Amino acid sequence: MDGRRFAVTNPATGEEIADVADCSRDDAEAAIKAAHEALPAWRARSAADRGAILRTWHDLMIADEDRLARLITAEMGKPLTEAIGEVRYGAAYLKWFAEEAERIYGEIIPASAGNTKIFVSREPVGVCAAITPWNFPSAMLMRKVAPALAAGCTMLAKPAEDTPLSAIAAAKLALEAGVPPGVFSVLPCSQPAAVGAALTESDLVRKLSFTGSTQVGRRLLADCAPTVKRVSMELGGNAPFIIFDDADIDAALEGAMASKYRNAGQTCVCANRFYVHRAVHDQFCERFAKRVGALKVGDGASGGEVGPLINRAALDKVIRLLDDATRRGARILTGGAPIDDRFFEPTVIVDVPPGSAILEEEIFGPVAPVIPFDTEKEVIAAANATPFGLAAYCYTRDLGRAWRMSDALEYGMVGMNDGIISAVSAPFGGIKQSGMGREGSRHGIDDYLEMKYVRMGGLSA
Repeated sequence: MDGRRFAVTNPATGEEIADVADCSRDDAEAAIKAAHEALPAWRARSAADRGAILRTWHDLMIADEDRLARLITAEMGKPLTEAIGEVRYGAAYLKWFAEEAERIYGEIIPASAGNTKIFVSREPVGVCAAITPWNFPSAMLMRKVAPALAAGCTMLAKPAEDTPLSAIAAAKLALEAGVPPGVFSVLPCSQPAAVGAALTESDLVRKLSFTGSTQVGRRLLADCAPTVKRVSMELGGNAPFIIFDDADIDAALEGAMASKYRNAGQTCVCANRFYVHRAVHDQFCERFAKRVGALKVGDGASGGEVGPLINRAALDKVIRLLDDATRRGARILTGGAPIDDRFFEPTVIVDVPPGSAILEEEIFGPVAPVIPFDTEKEVIAAANATPFGLAAYCYTRDLGRAWRMSDALEYGMVGMNDGIISAVSAPFGGIKQSGMGREGSRHGIDDYLEMKYVRMGGLSA
């Protein structure tokens, strides 16, 4: 380390809350070497031993959840109740994969010739790297590091430059839980390109897991190609939220509020476009705007229900998208303006014409465009008219329609009559330009394992 440090600020107040070590490429390369050297001993441990350490880590996080949640709120701004939920959600991955570590099964395959045996084992990939986002600085890290360590891999994590404190806190608890030095390292940095290049270019790093924008994901895929790394990509979304005329409107309202305004609209699975059947459109919009207009905006540490956007660039993007829509004829029902250079009013807009940027780009802010539709065929076409395919939502009480929509929606995850879909036990991930691979569930450990086929001959006496 050369002694360089960088400041971390609270997006709700602009106050500097900490300064942390600013890692360089040399630091990253040293951490890669340490992870490579720690790998043989860690992978040689029994699955039960690795699982016991992960369970201890889980318990330490839960015991310290209040402090960890306040750290999340301070560095990224989400309401404290949401931050506590994030800590619990992230810790749950440690518990889940502690148990999955003991379920890494091989298989015996009937031999194609006598006097032979064929068997398949599953072994750790090796040194892994994770690049994690700012919107869930604890949970997205744990969703990657837990299966990696459970599988017997070592892991290097580069947190977002806006939110390194949660990752640093997690690493300290990992050491306390018994994770050996070098097995899990955090690389905070203010200039991520150099550290990212060290991770993608290294022959020692065999896997990269990234959560972030599709634009950056494309670049990382290209950077990983020369060393043919295994990659997992959880990228951008453009989630449709569809409400049919037979839907339970009360339930749809609750789902819409939870899906759209959680974390000030700054989640990859946030509802981005609301399609409401014309028969219930006006009724829904009136009730929706009333609920949204009553949300309390403010610092998440002081009871705010909708916190700040992460930085000025995020605020400017929301302003740009809303200005484009209103210039094209969209009408604002509630909100529609920045409060200052950190907060934006929770907003509902209607009469949004096709081709508006707000329907095509990920908003990542507290703005909900609502569009009427008439037929099932029409709304399926509109919902799927995007290069993204992460999450979609649909509300209907018609069982046949529910199955048809589940089949027709081109998304990796569908919330049917439910606005919150993330669960530790379920496979999280998208299709099309929303990424590849799955995190969580029993499938989440697969990306950290290689399959080895062994054919053994000469078995006759």
